[in-house]
Amino acid sequence: MSGQTTAKPLDGILVVALEQAVAAPWCTSRLGDAGARVIKVERPEGDFARGYDHAVHGESSYFVWINRGKESIALDLKRPAELELLQRMLVRADVFIQNLAPGATTRLGIGSDALRQRHPRLITCDISGYGDHGSLQLMKAYDLLIQAESGLVSISGAPGEWGRIGVSLCDITAGMNAVIGIQQALLMRERTSRGSGIKVSLFDSAAELMGVPLLQARHGGKAPERVGLKHPSIAPYGAFTCADGRDILVSIQNEREWVDFCREVLKRPDLPADPRFRTNAVRVANRSVVDGTVAEVFAGMTSAQAIDRLTTAKTAFGSVNSVQDLITHPQLRIRRMRVNGHMAEVPALPWITEWDDELYKDAPALDAHGAALRSEFAPEETASFSK
Repeated sequence: MSGQTTAKPLDGILVVALEQAVAAPWCTSRLGDAGARVIKVERPEGDFARGYDHAVHGESSYFVWINRGKESIALDLKRPAELELLQRMLVRADVFIQNLAPGATTRLGIGSDALRQRHPRLITCDISGYGDHGSLQLMKAYDLLIQAESGLVSISGAPGEWGRIGVSLCDITAGMNAVIGIQQALLMRERTSRGSGIKVSLFDSAAELMGVPLLQARHGGKAPERVGLKHPSIAPYGAFTCADGRDILVSIQNEREWVDFCREVLKRPDLPADPRFRTNAVRVANRSVVDGTVAEVFAGMTSAQAIDRLTTAKTAFGSVNSVQDLITHPQLRIRRMRVNGHMAEVPALPWITEWDDELYKDAPALDAHGAALRSEFAPEETASFSK
């Protein structure tokens, strides 16, 4: 496990990132965790995510979360000398990733197609809001806008006022997809000695998440409704309140589990034979009756009694927790990292590898590595490098 080896799979890979906000920084932070060297190119005023909040010892929670271990340089790319410095970095880069506004890199002369013509082994990754097709391709796009445009909010939450999904789901998913594309491109380069162009959009990432609802609407004739803490396709699958006021989320996945649940938890072994409860499809059609029957039983038990019965029945269940509950959750794995001389605790990566870091590297101050990088990539130092 952790600490057995210092070698990492992306050791020796140089990633140059013209990035901001969440999607691209999420991607490059995970590449960095795997050993890549990540140079983060920021505007002179810095990545605007630095100012989202000041929750972590004076620093932005967003920035701390997805910028660990990077080198920061602030460049004004409207100045020819600064743009030339970036160009010299790209001569040596393995991966170039950017999520600026549509067309911005092309106007600067560093569009992905042009870069790969000059540097055939370079892998480019463009993250955009809507991709490079369709009538919305030039629109600015941020996470919540894509949540709305893609229909995600239409199937999320409870009936009533629209609600945002509580994390930047479209940004994060786009970052994950960019990691997958870049890793595949690195493997392809091993076979062909040529780089590839990867394109990822927030909208495509959200639409792919919507695969089941889209298929249900297009081919089944009906999209799922917003049902709160219930499952639109399974019943019973939802939260039920116990006599002591605690909510327990119960999930029934098949008919065998339903029979066990009725016998051990509801103490109603007769229910599976009732025509209204016989199959999942029928139970979904009679959800109000099914959920009402379950709710009545749970209301007569304490949460401890309910958990005992659920455990006996081997029914899947969970608690409806708060963020504070997550902080003390027995399953939470964390890593520590230094922020402004203090220690912060962040969630550990969801994959466990032999090259995991016990302590995450610091997130950089703005232009913290500017002087060193300007020296490293000075004209006379790069003349002999080529792709």
